[in-house]
Amino acid sequence: MPGAEPAPDLHRLSEADLATFFAPFARHARVLLAVSGGPDSTALLLLARRWGLAAGAATELHVATVDHGLRAESRAEAEAVGALAARLSLSHVVLTLPVPLPKARLQEAARDARYEALVSHARALGAGAVATAHTLDDQAETVLFRLIRGSGIAGLSGMAAERELADIRLLRPLLGLPKAMLIGVCRQAGVAFVEDPSNRNPRFARVRLRTLLPELAAEGLDAPSLARLAQRMARAEAALEAATDGAQARLWPAGEPFHIRRDAFAELPDEIGLRLLGRAVSAAGEGVVELGKLEALHGWIAALGAEGHGARTLAGAVVRVNQRALLVGPAPARRLPQRSR
Repeated sequence: MPGAEPAPDLHRLSEADLATFFAPFARHARVLLAVSGGPDSTALLLLARRWGLAAGAATELHVATVDHGLRAESRAEAEAVGALAARLSLSHVVLTLPVPLPKARLQEAARDARYEALVSHARALGAGAVATAHTLDDQAETVLFRLIRGSGIAGLSGMAAERELADIRLLRPLLGLPKAMLIGVCRQAGVAFVEDPSNRNPRFARVRLRTLLPELAAEGLDAPSLARLAQRMARAEAALEAATDGAQARLWPAGEPFHIRRDAFAELPDEIGLRLLGRAVSAAGEGVVELGKLEALHGWIAALGAEGHGARTLAGAVVRVNQRALLVGPAPARRLPQRSR
């Protein structure tokens, strides 16, 4: 177990605090806790169990640990989580990934595979939600990471405390708490936890960013500041999405192909037009649209002027512009080159 900094006072987390943090749990008959054995998720397990007992909650808590198979110690760590869950009278299962993870973009691949395994097990349990132990520190890292990558407003909103994950609800009840407090929860409960060595491996971008956070904090850009930025961006994102909903209701009737008058599209604020165009491309094409490419497409339409016309493809959709209208539909299938005999 790490030692050095003093543990925060566990009693700062009152029963009222826990009732607030875990209120979303009460909307589900069963919730699956994702517990790796690290300090954050171990604290999630301890606090969720404490909430359930104190509140007399009807919500069933279940525990799962995903074994990525990347380290020899991972199976023993997963079994230690199982032993703790048993002490707390909670069911536990170790989820083993069906295929090895690729070496490229390892952390992203591990995250995606982990969520897929958790969602599948939640469905099998009849659980309506999966809960993870993301913290205030994780939120700060996420915002900084996305800022460096040039994300837009949606990206800088950071992680949501609650969102859809396929047909399961993803809950992050501890998103407003610093990691140091969760370490304190484990220590004061006398419960051991593990430290994943990959969290110190400078091969990964997030680890390199993590080393910068103390220097940024010294300049005033600390985790609470970055989290506050995320909250403000989330507020702006919600307002912009509502404005886009209004534009869509006026200009693009539900169930109809995207066919908008040029002058009506040109009158939209750039950000709303960009978002509406993105929705049309996503609906007609392959789903996700890269923001930079969407911005280039929107700029091309604006540069055509009132009399210009043309067509471009993006993400499996084709965007056609004539003198009267802007149309978006599925791009024609690509023809494979014929082999000479």
